[in-house]
Amino acid sequence: MKTSRLEAFSDGVLAIIITIMVLELKIPEGHELADLVHATGVGLLTYLLSFVYIGIYWNNHHHMFHLVRQVNGAVLWANLALLFCLSLLPFTTAWMDESKFAVTPVVVYGLNLLCAAVAYFVLQTVIIRQQGAESPLREALGADLKGKLSPVFYLAGILSALTIDREGHVGVGIAVACYVGAAIMWVVPDRRIDRAVRRHATD
Repeated sequence: MKTSRLEAFSDGVLAIIITIMVLELKIPEGHELADLVHATGVGLLTYLLSFVYIGIYWNNHHHMFHLVRQVNGAVLWANLALLFCLSLLPFTTAWMDESKFAVTPVVVYGLNLLCAAVAYFVLQTVIIRQQGAESPLREALGADLKGKLSPVFYLAGILSALTIDREGHVGVGIAVACYVGAAIMWVVPDRRIDRAVRRHATD
């Protein structure tokens, strides 16, 4: 099977996820900047963080499938598992925002990010197994340092929120910093896939 339907479906789901998240933002009752900050100040920040994560996954997914010519049932299910994890982001983002960064919602948000990272790793693994020993995706990923570091950031954030200053905000602050740090790491352009696409296009 070709990848076109999988990519189109994935693009549509990710677009819907972003739309749902922005609809969770509260409309200010007044018409001043202070009203916006009061009504949605924190909400805008949590929306921005989750928007960046969705953008990162869309970008990486788009690039990855430039190295995939055919998909099988295992790839389709692995892709659905990734979309399922990402579809939970509007809920976990809204809960974290509404709770004003209480411990449990922050931990659940981290678990959501961790599950999405694991699902993406599984999708990559399934594609590489389908492609075989000469997998162009395996060649492009190399040691995949970013992919291995991301779960460490998420786990560090989850454990910080659970164990450090549970009655205060220090652990939660560290957790959010870990989540933001992982996003920043992925926002920095990664040229591995681009180089592999150009290399295979000229082969």
